Amino acid sequence: MNQLASMIDQSPLQAIALWALQNVPGFPPIIQTIHILGVGAIMGSIVLISVRGLGLGLRNQSLDEMVKRLFPWLWLAMASNIISGSFFVLARPYRYADNPVFITKILMIFLALPLAYFLQYLIRINNLVGNRAGAQGNLISIRVISFLSIILWLSITISGRWIAYVEYLIYPT
Repeated sequence: MNQLASMIDQSPLQAIALWALQNVPGFPPIIQTIHILGVGAIMGSIVLISVRGLGLGLRNQSLDEMVKRLFPWLWLAMASNIISGSFFVLARPYRYADNPVFITKILMIFLALPLAYFLQYLIRINNLVGNRAGAQGNLISIRVISFLSIILWLSITISGRWIAYVEYLIYPT
């Protein structure tokens, strides 16, 4: 991570991020708000789908229809969060490269995104298969992945809040 941080340090991307954060009036709170709204959209989408996938609620909703309605919000919010979060990472790359919580968060995101895609895939396949052979196995897989998704996305959200706190605990001023 430090090698990546050294590549970012003094790069044109860092210059752009620093310029925007320092010179555009209100930009830091605006970009943070966009990031927080993105977290809300991701959490709302994945939690609703996972609660339904676990069979714990929303039983009057078709799981396949929920996927069609909510997953586009998840993917759009994820793209938005990558862009909004990049401003802060690019501006201070060493702050994040040395932070174990940030590294853990990124690793969890790299696990959660393919898992979300696989959940979307399984739900669509389960809808096509219906009551035929294989549907029961898909249903069990959907429940396991739904549970893991909720745990992962909650952990990602919590770690996002702890990135700054750990920095103050490890490197007190």
